[in-house]
Amino acid sequence: MGSIYLIRHGQASFGADDYDVLSPVGVRQAEVLGDHLEQLGISLDRCISGSLRRQQHTANAALQRMSNAPALDIDEAFNEFDADSVIRTLLPDLLPEEPEALHILRNGAHNRAEFQRLFAKLIQRWISGEHDKPGLQSWQAYVEQVEGALRRILEQASSKQNIAVFTSGGTITALLRLITGVPPAKAFELNWQIVNTSLSQLKFRGSEVSLASFNSHVHLQLLKAPELITYR
Repeated sequence: MGSIYLIRHGQASFGADDYDVLSPVGVRQAEVLGDHLEQLGISLDRCISGSLRRQQHTANAALQRMSNAPALDIDEAFNEFDADSVIRTLLPDLLPEEPEALHILRNGAHNRAEFQRLFAKLIQRWISGEHDKPGLQSWQAYVEQVEGALRRILEQASSKQNIAVFTSGGTITALLRLITGVPPAKAFELNWQIVNTSLSQLKFRGSEVSLASFNSHVHLQLLKAPELITYR
């Protein structure tokens, strides 16, 4: 069987003007990941990234630490869903019951727990399909986008290949939904636990895909440096 390693990007710049930039911690996480894969002797036959900078930077920082790493291919279907659009579009309907929501979301870096609570509420509305709005990609459409990306990999893959996909938490969540059939709400409960640069492994034979492991971050745990274990 072949393997697809789903790798979440390193820590981005939460609370900064531009989130789509790896923090110094994120760069270090990616380097540690590359060292770990090299030590395990995993030879990658193909590497794919979404088009977001944090995804590509994670890929390049990790692959630079590995011998004979293949060139990085880009498939924007592995991009994260547009969280900013979800917030902007669905927030007005939430304000009557959460009047402080706008202030909290604008200052998320200073109140992470409340930001996460409100963001999770908005995500639940989004994935329910009951609050779809014109111009906002629906959860179902996003899942179909990710399914197409996976299908393209499988169509081009040979048996026993090792393929790395550098992507984001929402993409991994959509794949969990597709492969395991877990309900969307449960999938997002898992989403909140996905560690930056963690590996989730899929095994495939032809078009058949199964989940072999989820959210492994032993490469960070072995360093005994808690500051390297992050979730955003």
